[in-house]
Amino acid sequence: MMMRMVLQRLGIGIATLFVVSVIVFVITSILPGDVADIILGQSATPETLAALRAELGMDQPWYIRYFSWLGNLASGDLGISKAGGASISSLIDSRIWNTLIMAGMVSLISIPISIVLGLWAAMHPGTRLDRIVTFGTLSTISVPEFFIATIMVLIFAVKLKWLPATLYLTGNENWSELLKAMAMPMITLVIVVSAQMIRMTRAGILNVMSSPYIEMAILKGVPRKRIILRHALYNAIGPIVNVIALNLAYLVSGVVIVETIFSYPGLAKLMIDGVQTRDLPLVQACAMIFCAVYVILILLADIASILSNPRLRHPK
Repeated sequence: MMMRMVLQRLGIGIATLFVVSVIVFVITSILPGDVADIILGQSATPETLAALRAELGMDQPWYIRYFSWLGNLASGDLGISKAGGASISSLIDSRIWNTLIMAGMVSLISIPISIVLGLWAAMHPGTRLDRIVTFGTLSTISVPEFFIATIMVLIFAVKLKWLPATLYLTGNENWSELLKAMAMPMITLVIVVSAQMIRMTRAGILNVMSSPYIEMAILKGVPRKRIILRHALYNAIGPIVNVIALNLAYLVSGVVIVETIFSYPGLAKLMIDGVQTRDLPLVQACAMIFCAVYVILILLADIASILSNPRLRHPK
């Protein structure tokens, strides 16, 4: 049963990638303007535009372009940037490590903090501590990322002058200089993603605490801390892992606003630059990478949920 469910999830993931590839190709194809307009500028004539479009292969029917792009994508060939002429793989390689470093550092900080605060609030439901945590997480979830980023700039860069407002990385920084340069976007992302994970951890634990076997343990006099740490936490892993996977995917693909505000040279910022220059192959490649990250992380979260479910591990 477990293997069948895992294979079903894998099949759904592959089908999702295919559907998303169609959607991404169609949406990017109907964007106003194209890379030929960007390259030639306003002084371009219809003849020069037609010649450049034919040279770039933009005059072919959409289905030919789609299946050619899909075949190259399946073989690992991301194509050539229409705007700069460089390979898309080289452009992505120069940015994806920045995104992964940022995502990794934020994850190392936010995941332990979120689990500890969520467990702490679940151990003391209805107390002042629980109300403070609940109010703080709800307030943070309700506030958009750009507002939090703006407040961070106002406090740490403008008022206190502790941290730079924007990033400028040369590649020769040591770890202390790198951490100082990345501190502002890191703080913003830790605040944004921790709120969701804290709230889901608390809700998952409290939901399990209403189960009959937990109530029986409480009636037997088992300490609440022991019940949560040894019984409730293990059975609440499924929803907690799911929300962690979603936030990790967000750190890779959903940080467009944060990367733009702080001028962080990540993959999301590269995609925005591709949209501005109408570099469709670059936008398509970034979008498919983001979708693949989501699918892989959600697949891993589903597998963790299946493995943590005793009814699936030991079917009757």
